[in-house]
Parts: sequence; C-alpha cells; structure tokens
Amino acid sequence: MGWDEGAVFYSDQAQFPRGGPGGDPTRHSALRKFKEFLRGFTGPTGDFPYRESLVHNRDHVTVATEDLDAFDAELSDKIRKSPADYLPLFETAASEVLASLRSKVAGETGEMEEPVPGDVQIFLSSKENCLSMRSVGADYMSKLVKIAGITIAASRVKAKATHVTLICKNCRSVRTVPCRPGLGGAIVPRSCDHVPQPGEEPCPLDPWIAVPDKSKYVDLQTLKLQENPEDVPTGELPRNMLLSVDRHLVQTIVPGTRLTVVGIYSVYQASTTQKGAVGVKQPYIRVVGLEQSRDNNSNGPSNFTLDEEMEFKEFAQRPDAYAKLCSMIGPSIYGHSDVKKAIACLLFGGSKKRLPDGVRLRGDIHVLLLGDPSTAKSQFLKFVEKTAPIAVYTSGKGSSAAGLTASVTRDSSSREFYLEGGAMVLADGGVVCIDEFDKMRPEDRVAIHEAMEQQTISIAKAGITTVLNSRTSVLAAANPIAGRYDDLKTAQDNIDLQTTILSRFDQIFIVKDIRMYDQDKRIASHIIKVHASAAASSANTEGSEGENWLKRYIQYCRATCKPRLSEKAAEMLQNKYIEIRQKMRQQAHETGRAAAIPITVRQLEAIIRLSESLAKMRLTSVATPEHVEEAFRLFNVSTVDAARSGINEHLNLSPEIANEIKQAEAQIKRRMGIGSHISERRLIDGLNRMGMNESIVRRALLIMHQRDEVEYKRERHVIVRKA
Repeated sequence: MGWDEGAVFYSDQAQFPRGGPGGDPTRHSALRKFKEFLRGFTGPTGDFPYRESLVHNRDHVTVATEDLDAFDAELSDKIRKSPADYLPLFETAASEVLASLRSKVAGETGEMEEPVPGDVQIFLSSKENCLSMRSVGADYMSKLVKIAGITIAASRVKAKATHVTLICKNCRSVRTVPCRPGLGGAIVPRSCDHVPQPGEEPCPLDPWIAVPDKSKYVDLQTLKLQENPEDVPTGELPRNMLLSVDRHLVQTIVPGTRLTVVGIYSVYQASTTQKGAVGVKQPYIRVVGLEQSRDNNSNGPSNFTLDEEMEFKEFAQRPDAYAKLCSMIGPSIYGHSDVKKAIACLLFGGSKKRLPDGVRLRGDIHVLLLGDPSTAKSQFLKFVEKTAPIAVYTSGKGSSAAGLTASVTRDSSSREFYLEGGAMVLADGGVVCIDEFDKMRPEDRVAIHEAMEQQTISIAKAGITTVLNSRTSVLAAANPIAGRYDDLKTAQDNIDLQTTILSRFDQIFIVKDIRMYDQDKRIASHIIKVHASAAASSANTEGSEGENWLKRYIQYCRATCKPRLSEKAAEMLQNKYIEIRQKMRQQAHETGRAAAIPITVRQLEAIIRLSESLAKMRLTSVATPEHVEEAFRLFNVSTVDAARSGINEHLNLSPEIANEIKQAEAQIKRRMGIGSHISERRLIDGLNRMGMNESIVRRALLIMHQRDEVEYKRERHVIVRKA
C-alpha cells in the first residue's frame, strides 16, 4: 500500500466499497497512482510532459487519455467508467504534486515554507472517434463521452457554489456541505446534530440557512451544442445538447465555433415547478475537455493518410488537372463550362491576408448566377452544398436577416438574452448557397453586405454588442426582373439588384437560355441519357466516390496551400486592370450612362483571388502569369460581359432597323403632345395599324425613355411625354 510514505492514513471502505471479487484499489492507491503518473510519466523524447506543464501553468493541465492508458490501463478504465468519482481525485493529486514541486524551488532560496496547494483543473483529451449526438443515451449515463458539433449559444457566466456554508437558525452552529459539480445542487441535511442542554429548546426540522458570503464559488457557463450540419440525417431537425463548462473553460467559446467535447454525461432536474414525473431528468454534458476544430475543418490536415497526400500531389502535377477538376463539378449538367470553372475557383478560394495594421483581406470568392429559368442554377447550388466541406443552403424567400446573420433569443429558464448564430455564422469557413436571391426583401439583403466584404457580422441588439466571424463564400442564384432575361432592356433594367451588392460579387454570370437547333438537340439527348441511365448509375457508386474524393482534395488544398502572386503576374494584372477601366470609361462616354455592373478596385481584388485559387488547384505556392490569364478570361466572360450586355449591343444594328426606329420615334412624337399621356397598349396598336413592327416601337420607346423624353406611370401601363 505504500506505508512508508510519511502521511496520515485512513480507511474509507465505507464510503468507497471494494467492488467485485478482484477488489478495486481504494481511493488512496488511486490517488497515489495519479501522483505517480503526473510525476513520472515520460514522453516519447524522454521528458516529463505533465510535470513541465504543471510548473509552467499552475492552474490547469491537459491529460491525454492515451498516455493514461499507456501508464495504467486499469486506472484509465476507471476514469472512463466513473469519471465523477475519480476526476476530483486526479485534481487533488495534481494540486499535491504541484505543491511538492514548488516547495523544491523554494528550498533553493533558503526559505523553507510549505506552499499552499492551489486548485488545479484537469482537462482530458482523447483521440478516439466521436459519438453521434443521437446515439448518446441512458447507457452512457455518468460515463465519459466524446461528441462534436457547433456551438449555437452561450449563456452569461454564473457563479456556482462548490461548498455551501450553512448556519442553524436555532443554535447558530455552522457546517459546510459540498455541492455536486455541474448543474447539480447541494444536499442539505434535514436536522441539526446539536445536542440540546437541559432546559434548552431542541432544534426544529430543517433549521439550516445558507450563508452566501461564506460559501466557495467557481465560474460556470452553459453552452448549447448543435450537431454539425453534415451529420444530420435527411429530413430531420438537428439535435442540440446542453453543455456546462466551469473554471478555466469559461468564456473561451463564442457561438459559431466547431468543437469536439469530452465530458461526463449526466442529468439535472429541469425545473421544480414541473409537476408530474419525478424520475424524469434532463440530460446534459459536464465538459472536462474541449478542443476547437483546426481551421474550421472538422477533419484537419492531420487526418490525411500519406497515400492520400501522395495521390493528391500526383494529381496536381498532371497537365490536365484543372480541366479534370472542372469536369467533376456538376457532372450531370450539360455545358456551362465557364460557370463550372468559376465554381471550382469558389470551392478552392484565394488566400486570406492579414496586413500589419490589422486589416483583413478576404480570400473567399463570391459568385452570382443570374439568368433564365431552367438553366441549372439551383442544380449548381445543390451540387456545391454536397461537395463543399462546410456548406449551408438557404432560399431567398424563406430566410430573414436574423436567420442569415445572428439572432438574439431569450432563454426560457433563466430569462436572459443570448446569441444564436445564423446561416452565415454556421457556414464559417465554407460556402453559403442562396437561391432566389432576387426575391429576398431588400432589408434582409443588406444584412449580407458586411458578411461578404468584411467577413464579420456585428450585432448590437438587446444589450449584446459583439462581432462574429463569418468567413464564407457566397454562391447566389437570381432571376431577372421579368423572370426571363429580356435582350431589349439594358442590363440595368434586367438586374434588379443595387450596385452596392453587385460590386461585392467577384463573378456575375448571365446565363441565357438560347434557342439554337444544335445545342437544343445535344442538351435533350444529354438529359434523356441521364434519365435513362439513372437506374444503371445508381448501382455504380463511382459518382459518390468522385464526389467524396473532390471533397477531400478541396480540404487538402485549402488546408495546405496559400499561394501568392509572382512579380510578373502582378505587373501584368496592373496593366490589364487599367485597360478594362479605360474601356468602361469609353463605353460610358459613348452610351451616355454608367455601366450597370461597375468595375472597381473590388474587381481587381477579385481577379487576384481567382488567380490564387487557380494556383491552389495545382498546389503551387506562386500564381504565375498563366493563372492571371485564365482568371482574366473567366472575369471577362462573366462580369465584363454582364456589364456590356443588353441594349448597348443592339444600338449598332443594321442601318435599316435604325432607320425604322427613327421613324417610329417621329410617329410617337406626332401622336403625343408634350405633357399628354396615353396608354402604352393603345399607342402600340395605333402604330401597328400603320404597318410598324411592335418590337421596333418598343425599342423606340425604350430609347426615348433612356433619353428622358418619356416616362412610365402606373406600372409601365401609361406613357407620359416630358418636355
């Protein structure tokens, strides 16, 4: 038993009976083993990791359960089976070891005073696999469990009593009662054990009053942990679990963080007001160790096997790697090769930069798909949601500003406010897909502005003022005003979004449904093939493997590669940007109005990000001029094309049509005096009877409207001629 240690010995068999035929070591020998472990465990390099860490930070130490297994399997098994009994012992052992270590240090100075053993908190960490939140049930009661998820809410910090001091209201005797850790309460004895003197009145039942000033407290905070979105089965609501953290873990976590938690699964009585079932208790997890997921990937770079890394590197060296990656994106969607390339760039992302003065430059790429119905926009969004390592899919009508950013809710039990992160916060480090972007209410769309450019969400509601991170890429799909893209109108009249939000998108694609015989035939045969071979391909699981492989490859690239521009590429970029601005100025000069989609410094940054993400796909650390060339090509086919599209191209039509438009204008002016108004239908019918084509008349009206010669009233039904 170790009788030769100079210490006071006691027997505690009554409190801690020996279980089983083999006979457990009593608490004392467990305490001794814990001390041995902290003092004498040697790491792989021969140092003493736990002794060192105790000396350096005196109030907490993180113990890996693997080390405990290696040191004494029986002991670590006990900690797993009944952690509530053995962890306090472990903490006592740690504080005693610390006291002994510190007295040695004091001994060298010549003063020999015994140090007071301070409290040490033990954190456990383990490398075993996480349990899913749905599988944690009654079998795991008061055992160690490990689960992963996203924190969606954090309460304020409360003080929790560890020892309550009680005073008897009759005889004024004092006693201290320990409190159960976690969310449990203290057990107060019913009677006072004071023996009354003759003639003295005996103490009544329940004489004890708690003295709050004399009790001991620790900090306690409760968190809400929700399942990771990728672990939720289809059609189910995500579950959440209550966590309680105390002492040094308090206020280390903000909502929206991904966590892996090791804790004790325990129960508490939910509320005393609830009558009915006495034995029904609410479960919660008392956290004894937590780690935040690295770089917001729930499985960071350490989880890649060497074979995988070799395979990824080999793939990146292939000359056709870029084309191959783009063909993996939306394989069931025909055509749209540039959109696929842009989405590949969005999935890989550029590289984030922190400037010396603390300014952050975002590395995430935002893409807007704008176009006719049935051009596979939502299919792209759904594909990205499945492929991106972290993704959230929302639709414009069904999401409010609070649901996208963060909402302040009131806790039902404690009536205090707390924050719950919305879609943009939960997708931190991933992609948010927003469908039906044009149907969002304008005041909700404004909420996305800050998240898209500054990558934070600041909140000032109900006395909570915080800034949350939302480092996300946004992939949005929208329809033009009339539902279809109308070539007769300018881009401005087609796109019903403000310049402020358009300039935040790095790439804007106008996806038109062009009616061309060859293309229609190819698309039809492609779709019929997809439908016909769907049954055959469901048996062949290669598709899902490809998707999984792509997901892993994206994770690997995002985790390991942070490319920068080379000098040549930078110089080339500068010249190209000046050239584009020049062209835009010229176009504005010719048409007499600014382009609907502005080309600003943001667009220059967009090209830089595109070049970096193209370099990242090849796992190279420098973006070369070839990458810049391709980024420019992508930028030209998307944003610059969109800025030029619309009526401006139709102005330089054949001279006959231009002449007809002129004649139509003259007729309209003859029909309408200055200040008079007429219904659009009547005007068009009248000119039609004179043998004019309806589309020509509409074009003439559009041009006059641009010159401010006429204006529309009553939802474009009535035309008024201005002076």
